[in-house]
Amino acid sequence: MNFKAIFLILLLICAVGCKDEVFPKPKAMLRLEYPEMATKKLEVDCAYGFEYSEQAHLELNKDCSLTLDYPDMKGSIFISYKNVEGNLQKLLSDAQKFSYEHVAKADNILEQPFVNEGDKVYGMYYEVKGNAASQSQFYLTDSISHFVTGSLYFYTKPNYDSILPAAVHLQKDVRQIMETMRWND
Repeated sequence: MNFKAIFLILLLICAVGCKDEVFPKPKAMLRLEYPEMATKKLEVDCAYGFEYSEQAHLELNKDCSLTLDYPDMKGSIFISYKNVEGNLQKLLSDAQKFSYEHVAKADNILEQPFVNEGDKVYGMYYEVKGNAASQSQFYLTDSISHFVTGSLYFYTKPNYDSILPAAVHLQKDVRQIMETMRWND
């Protein structure tokens, strides 16, 4: 064998044999980071107002119902308004029933009462865990004239593990809406 052949064989052995050991990748969670929530005040001619995230795109309807759309997270918060006209019990019953329609797909529904005595805002927050269509819902009222309901939905088939980071982030906005709700009387 000549020198060139031996050199090529040695070079080939070195090239093939000098690779790093292959290790399996460790299991890990995808880390999604969303910017801190900067808020702005709702500036519309309706019976209520609140602060919401600047990330949201506002779509207002004539009946003062609105949608806060979050295109980057593929989700929306839908808010509707009703006047209380002696029908508070029905409005409360409907809001509670609507929240519990998700119980078939939900793993758990956590209820958290909300009371802001100073501004006369009372309600309930529902955090829905599992593959339900809506990840959180709420209702707010002054018990006399105003009733607001809200729901968080994503534009995708519910897969709780996949949407959890976005759901947690948007639930903070839902809480911001609830905590800053004011009636415009």
